[in-house]
Amino acid sequence: MKLDTVAGKKVLVTGAAMGLGKLFAERAVSEGAAAVVLWDINETTLKETAAELAGRGGRVHHHVVDVSDRDAIAEAAAAVRTEVGDIDILVNNAGIVRGNRYFWETENRADIDKTMAINSLAPMYITLEFLPAMVRGTGEARVLNIASSAGLVSNPRMSVYAASKWAALGWSDSVRIELEQAGHAHVKVTTICPTYIDTGMFDGAKGFWFTPILRQDAVVDTSWKQMKAGNPLVVLPWTSRLNKALSGVLPIKARDLFLNTVGVYHSMDKFTGRDR
Repeated sequence: MKLDTVAGKKVLVTGAAMGLGKLFAERAVSEGAAAVVLWDINETTLKETAAELAGRGGRVHHHVVDVSDRDAIAEAAAAVRTEVGDIDILVNNAGIVRGNRYFWETENRADIDKTMAINSLAPMYITLEFLPAMVRGTGEARVLNIASSAGLVSNPRMSVYAASKWAALGWSDSVRIELEQAGHAHVKVTTICPTYIDTGMFDGAKGFWFTPILRQDAVVDTSWKQMKAGNPLVVLPWTSRLNKALSGVLPIKARDLFLNTVGVYHSMDKFTGRDR
């Protein structure tokens, strides 16, 4: 069941103040969504984005939410249901990355908790707030989860991030299958697994064999189209699909040699990024 437009739908985007999240919110506004709800922890930038989108004619609501806090998620979700009602389109985009060190060099153990909470647990808790109403409804509904190609193959200097995205991917695709098994064909889950994107989050990371840093507008364009089409899994670019396929068939030593040779295993050597 393809969704041609989100016009008339109520859309919620996490991590919506900037980067991919802001672009997703712009898409929803441009297509005439009935309401666009923005969640982010950065209050100043969030207010600026909300004002900008409202200026384009969007019916925009914004909430400062720390999605690493389960209670904060529940409180914000209750407020959303009061303000706009049930959500039709949920975009779980918020994420953080810590890197450029080997796991045993981790200095702040809170980074582990934060990464897992935001990248893995938050999409689960947030979806659980809105998915039951989607299931009960009859209109086309979508959950778009931004995972990562780091959830497909192992990668040095980002072990915790990879773990969080492996968890996100496994959960997201399992929920998709559950919905299919239960006969809720009007609700579709799409999982996106891109490589490094030029949002600033992965500054310093290197592209590898035939895999440049992806443009955020291109990632959003593809993700949005695939979400509306209800397609289950999108891996960007094609080299990531190849790496995953080879990882599944090659012996471990051969896999490591291949991924090391094409540059995957050294792509985070000079990572700087930003804490967001």
